[in-house]
Amino acid sequence: MRLLHSLPVRLLPALTSLLLVTLTTTAATPTVRPPDTGRVEGHVRDQSGAPIANAQVFVVGTALQTLSDRSGAYAFAAVPAGRVVVRAAFIGYKSAEAAIIVRGGKTTTQDLKLEQTAVQLQEITVAPGGVAARIEGDAQSHKGAGVPRGAKVENRQDGYRRQAAAEPWRWPREPGNTEAYALIDENRFLAATANPLSTFSIDVDAASYSNVRRFLSQGALPPADAVRLEELVNYFSYTYPDRTGSHPFAVTTEVGPCPWAPEHQLVRIGLQAKRIATRDLPPSNLVFLLDVSGSMQSWDKLPLVKQAFRALVQELRAEDRVAIVVYAGAAGLVLPSTSGADKATILAAIDRLEAGGSTAGGAGLRLAYDVARDNYLPEGNNRLILATDGDFNVGVSSDAEMIRLVEARREEGTFLTVLGFGTGNLKDTKMEQMADKGNGHYAYIDSFREARKVFVQEFGGTLFTVAKDVKIQVEFNPARVQAYRLLGYENRLLSKEDFADDRKDAGELGAGHAVTALYEVVPVGASSVALAGDSLTYQQVSLRPSASRSPELMTVRLRYKNPTGSRSRLLSTPVVDRGSSKASADLRFASAVAAFALLLRNSEFKGGATYDLVMALARDARGDDPEGYRAEFITMIERARALSGASDTAMQVRE
Repeated sequence: MRLLHSLPVRLLPALTSLLLVTLTTTAATPTVRPPDTGRVEGHVRDQSGAPIANAQVFVVGTALQTLSDRSGAYAFAAVPAGRVVVRAAFIGYKSAEAAIIVRGGKTTTQDLKLEQTAVQLQEITVAPGGVAARIEGDAQSHKGAGVPRGAKVENRQDGYRRQAAAEPWRWPREPGNTEAYALIDENRFLAATANPLSTFSIDVDAASYSNVRRFLSQGALPPADAVRLEELVNYFSYTYPDRTGSHPFAVTTEVGPCPWAPEHQLVRIGLQAKRIATRDLPPSNLVFLLDVSGSMQSWDKLPLVKQAFRALVQELRAEDRVAIVVYAGAAGLVLPSTSGADKATILAAIDRLEAGGSTAGGAGLRLAYDVARDNYLPEGNNRLILATDGDFNVGVSSDAEMIRLVEARREEGTFLTVLGFGTGNLKDTKMEQMADKGNGHYAYIDSFREARKVFVQEFGGTLFTVAKDVKIQVEFNPARVQAYRLLGYENRLLSKEDFADDRKDAGELGAGHAVTALYEVVPVGASSVALAGDSLTYQQVSLRPSASRSPELMTVRLRYKNPTGSRSRLLSTPVVDRGSSKASADLRFASAVAAFALLLRNSEFKGGATYDLVMALARDARGDDPEGYRAEFITMIERARALSGASDTAMQVRE
């Protein structure tokens, strides 16, 4: 005040105006509130401190989830402030979690350490008929699981050793488990003279691999009939060249030694579909058909379904449309066909879903197809995506009626993709058949990481078909091939007459998808093998002179149709043995996966395959592995070897 009194009178008006402006500006400036989200970051490591890549990390109770990178690092940019729980999980390890306090605008660091879930033996008791033990795994423990008679078990504080097991160790099915798998009658060796043609439909499904992974992660070897060799091999990507010319895929062949039978050869046939950027895909008319029956209540069913479909919604464009149909005691339309630009509306509809009631799969299927028909895109991709545990037990008179419905709507241009979830009710056979008849593919989702693979990394292949009714027919040259065996594809075999019959349904190939098929070939001059079939009584096979002069082992022929076509196109390529003593890294890795499947099945054709051989092949041929799938496979080998007790040397398992 003294200052104001001392100022000249002429300056008082100007000073008063300045004060008023300052006060007004200050009052108009909003109060800056601290952000209501913070950043959370850290690393996922094992007990030794080594980083774990591709571990699933998520904030419990939210939709926030991510994968750790090669260094094990993870980060969430916007986590709600307050107390939250961060959890990490990876196959072969116990999940770990930590409660942290997130402060707005701040970064919170939280590392997570995962412990290996090695099978441990405790409470060893000797009983008539063998050894009984209590087995502890990562998810559950089972009392009274049988260890094979004659198995030598040593209980140790730092791990365990199990030797000389006569049979693989498989846990018995729990009461109430109704999972169903079709019998696999393995392909046998056929003489090239009497059976020169081998014909089959392609298969891009990979459900068997993730299902096998689920069994192993729960501490059990899978049932033999759950192991479809071709689906294990086709789970992985291989380095195949892009297509050239007018065909929608490229064909690659390779010949190399057979690791489990040194006198034999492995022939690899690879198909690589053209890769199409997501932005260039035709618009999609999608209908999500979601099982919300009472059997879907567990965390690995409807909650995981919702996570998976949230990831898919993030990939949609404005020109794509989505409707949601659910079925339980009755079927209902939860969301009419909605533009992919309106993600908030689609996600809100997914978030509202809850499980409860019986299953009316047939009624839901009809409604979903009707919704797809009402929004049909003549130049687009029209597809149902069914997510279920496979427990179709109400609402349709028979499986045959359901298949006829799928086939009829397929002819109208609406295809069907089938996704299996959870344990206990999985109807593997029925789900695979539905996808096959619906010109789609079948996947088993055991984790959000697998959902991300199917819906994000393989988005085009999952949703957009570039070739349908793809068939392969191989003609062997008896002058160079004594016998052969197709590895896997037992439920995809066709008669030789089916190859040129355009009425015969076969497999579909999606954008960016690849298909790998392996033949085990017995060269002329090698030790003979037991052959299927009898010799001819009235005929004698004679070879053309050119066959003996030809360096060709076989000729590979393919037929396919365009997605909307009805007439097939033919292409052909010869296969020549270049005499290479070492196969490519991709063929060596594929052979490791095939040998792994033979061991899991305890196949009579496993030859000299052992888990140690599989491990050596996989590690040597691992190569570039940006997503960590091959590293995960090596972990699966270790678990299977421990569970089977088939290691040639004692295995030390760290606590």
